[in-house]
Amino acid sequence: MGTKEVEPLDVASVREDFPVLEREVNGRPLVYLDNAATSQTPERVIEAIGHYYRHYNANVHRGIHQLSQEASIAYEEAHDRVAEFVGAEGREEIVFTKNTTEAMNLVAYAWGLNELGPGDEVVLTEMEHHSSLVTWQQIGKKTGAEVKYVPVDEQGYLDMEAAAELITDDTELVSFVHVSNSLGTVNPARELTELAHDHGALSFVDAAQSVPNRPVDVGEIGCDFLAFSGHKMCGPTGSGALYGRRELLESMEPYLYGGEMILRVTYEDATWNELPWKFEAGTPSIAQGIGLAEAVDYLEDVGMERIQHHEETLAKYAYDRLTEQDDVEVYGPPGDDRGGLVAFNVDGVHAHDLSSILNDHGVAIRAGHHCTQPLHEKLGVAASARASFYLYNTREEVDALVEAVDDAREIFA
Repeated sequence: MGTKEVEPLDVASVREDFPVLEREVNGRPLVYLDNAATSQTPERVIEAIGHYYRHYNANVHRGIHQLSQEASIAYEEAHDRVAEFVGAEGREEIVFTKNTTEAMNLVAYAWGLNELGPGDEVVLTEMEHHSSLVTWQQIGKKTGAEVKYVPVDEQGYLDMEAAAELITDDTELVSFVHVSNSLGTVNPARELTELAHDHGALSFVDAAQSVPNRPVDVGEIGCDFLAFSGHKMCGPTGSGALYGRRELLESMEPYLYGGEMILRVTYEDATWNELPWKFEAGTPSIAQGIGLAEAVDYLEDVGMERIQHHEETLAKYAYDRLTEQDDVEVYGPPGDDRGGLVAFNVDGVHAHDLSSILNDHGVAIRAGHHCTQPLHEKLGVAASARASFYLYNTREEVDALVEAVDDAREIFA
């Protein structure tokens, strides 16, 4: 966690923007601590989506009529807004997808299948989400490329000395999670990217857990690809984006074929549309794209540095409170050096049972392997409980979490 002074959030005011936070669960106020899976949606994003459907619902790009023109402008400007948010050079470098997983698969199939072969290597990390791990694992099987993994040490950090040895001149791609969704580890994205580039490899940043809650600039990182999901950053489900360097996207073949992504079609052949539409086949998720852009506006109005500081402060508080208890094990780095989540287990209480008891208290957390099954096997556990925080959470909600854990301990004593 940085030491820079940041103006604190007015959390009470922020919470007023999220209608769902007013509800109760099992007769208790909702304590929503499952933000790493999906964040809640502010009223203005809901309104932006509704405004599209109420006033200018039409297909984009193809229509000359007024509604289509308005929808096209809004959808294209949404690309511009997202590009600006992550430091891309323009809309040509932003492909809208359904989520991070689709973005990863787009690169795997449009780039990986054509560029990888026997003797090539893809380097991942042991803390990868399945969206990266399984995708490149299967592409390796199809192409003959070898997949290697940078190990994670006992504190939950990447072994960067091992990374320097694993990334070689045979490496074609280094793909890594920016912030671990299980450990909370914040990986050195720029350093890993530089290691990749030193050997002529590309870098792909899985930013699903970083773009929502901290300033991320693809120019500062220097990465070649970066992906994130709208539903983790106050946006709608079914929205996300792939950033790719323009020259790379221009050189890649399309991943999906059909309408919208073409320039000219004959019975014998076809040519492709300009970026980013070349990779957005068919009718796109128009309302979701518009909602994602509105979410970006909302987050920037709140302030990304303030969101990061608030989330990390809550994570440290939760880490400290949980590790005070002898029978609780929290996974990953120390509380003052992690992203906004804590994954943990309580001795004698299965994570799923713990989640169920917490739900009785109105506390929503995630239980399972969090799409990091190999990592959990390395940790020696089948599952963990995960509490993840966002801009609308409070210290009092962390206290509610700990009190519910105390009740679970008594039940299973």
